[in-house]
Parts: sequence; C-alpha cells; structure tokens
Amino acid sequence: MSVPVCLVPGRSSQRAGLASLLAALITALLLFSSNLAGAASALQKTQVPGYYRVMVGAFEITTLYDGYIDVDSKLLKNASEQEIRSLLARIFVKGPQMQTAVNAYLINTGQQLVLIDTGAAKKFGPSLGYLIDNLKAAGYDPAQVDTVLITHLHGDHVNGLVTPEGKPAFANAEIWSAKADNDFWLSSEVAAKAPQDAQPFFKMAQDAAAPYQQIGKWKVFAADGEIVPGIRSVATPGHTPGHSAYLVASNGQQLLIWGDLVHSHSVQFSRPEVVIEFDVNKKQAIATRKAMFARTAKEKLLVAGMHLPFPGIGHVRSERKGYAWVPIEFGPIRE
Repeated sequence: MSVPVCLVPGRSSQRAGLASLLAALITALLLFSSNLAGAASALQKTQVPGYYRVMVGAFEITTLYDGYIDVDSKLLKNASEQEIRSLLARIFVKGPQMQTAVNAYLINTGQQLVLIDTGAAKKFGPSLGYLIDNLKAAGYDPAQVDTVLITHLHGDHVNGLVTPEGKPAFANAEIWSAKADNDFWLSSEVAAKAPQDAQPFFKMAQDAAAPYQQIGKWKVFAADGEIVPGIRSVATPGHTPGHSAYLVASNGQQLLIWGDLVHSHSVQFSRPEVVIEFDVNKKQAIATRKAMFARTAKEKLLVAGMHLPFPGIGHVRSERKGYAWVPIEFGPIRE
C-alpha cells in the first residue's frame, strides 16, 4: 500500500521551509531592485564644464564661462519700464532680474595663447569666478597664457587677473590695456573725484593692475593696431573711455570680440539706443553700438560678447526695425 506524500514524515515541514526561503529571496530581490531604481534616478545637480570651441581659420577659439550675474532691468535706460518688460517677456524672462553671462575668450594661434578678459573672480558673489576652473577643464593651464588682452577695466573683466592672495594669476603673461582706460581707472586723481558708490570699481581696477605693474608686465596700447599677430584692437568707447574690441583674423576668416557692447540681448539688439547705468559716456555708447551693429550685420562678421548668452558667439542680423541676435549652433570642431 502506498503512503500519501503528505503523510511522509518531515515532508510538510520541508515544503514550508522552502516556501519561506523563496519568499525571503523574492523580498531581497525586490528590495535590491528598488534600491537600484532609486540610485538610477538620483539627481546629479551638476552642469557640463563651461567651455565651447570654434575655429576661426587656423586659430582655435575657446569660450570660457566665468559664471553669471543677475542684473536688475531697471538699470537699463532710454526706454520705459513697460517696453523693457515687454522685450524681456518675448524671451520668457519675467524680470525685473535678467541673468547675464560673463564670458572670456581664449585664442590659441598655434604660436601664442591669448586670453581676452579674465572674469570677475569671486568679487561679485558665488555665481561668478569659474574662469580658471573652466580654463583647466578645457585642457589649458594659466601658466601657459602668454598674453591677456583687456576689453576694459571693469571688475567683472579684470578681477580674475589676481589670485585671492593678490598674486598674478597669469604669471607668464603680459597684460595689455587701452591707454584711455588706464588714464581713467588707474588714476588716483580721477578716482578721488568720482562718486562714492563708484570708488569700489576704481579700487578693483587698481588692485588688478598693481601686481603686473610691479613686475613690468602691464602694457598699454594707444590706438587701434595689431597687438598679437592676427589680433588687433578696435576702439569702441562709450561704456568706458578706452573700451576696446578685438578683431581676430586667420586664413580669411574673422571674429570680432566686442566686449560690453551689449548687456541685454533681448532689449538692446532691437533697441540699440537703450543704455545701461554702467556706461560712462551714454551718448557715445549708443553711437558705438549702432555703428558696430551696422558693420557686423553688413559684413556678416562672426561676433562674440562678454555678456551674450554662453557661448556668446553668433551673428547680428539687420531687421526692419533694429537688429536681431543669431547665436551659433552647437556642433563639432570644423577645420
């Protein structure tokens, strides 16, 4: 006579043990997969390094992102608050704060490494001062920079010349600045007559220049001309007395790095008569901006700006009323 399996001694307890083990394994697998899912969806909260490259002839141009600053739209003048808010709204900026990039440009000519402007360091808050980090991320070292060309002596363009300890950040470089800006920002007499709220800007310029003046590496140019082979200065006064753009040319291609001609792309391209509070000579700044917009649009020049949205490179298009900004498209390096 056969004995029912269920009555075989120990068989029921064995099955119960296997069931418990299987249940434990399933629970462990569910917990493991749950943990994996949680890890896969964790927020990274980091951005890609702030550099972007294009070629201009045989020259490699690298935009370096120093960071951003929020600028109050009330600093823009010569248009009503409603007009300015309407222009900002066209690019989905609610205002009154406008996020404004701070860019610098590194040019590898094959013979020299030239940096145009150096950013703000940390003098304007934690959202700025990343130029050196992005320079290194781009594959270069500050010690490799041969020449620094300054568009003008405002702090967000020259504070990066010095380390937090007040030492030269570009120890092997010559620094070039326009005479008209030197005569204004580096003059103790002019500084003494300036309004109290402008005093910090004079001090920043003087602090940035001092370490290089002491070692004989602060150089001054008086007029338009070639400073480095393939790179020449172009006077664009108004924002500051010696504000300068730099025209880069190689193998028949050109790039105009125009400094601070534009602080708000959403407003000033369509309304070039709009100035910003920081313009030293507002009437001259308007005339310069209009002239440069007309030139770059007519010649279809590639342009770059320190306060245009990163990477700050593109073209100016003439429109029936005013102008428009056409940013460069992301793409591979093309020889």
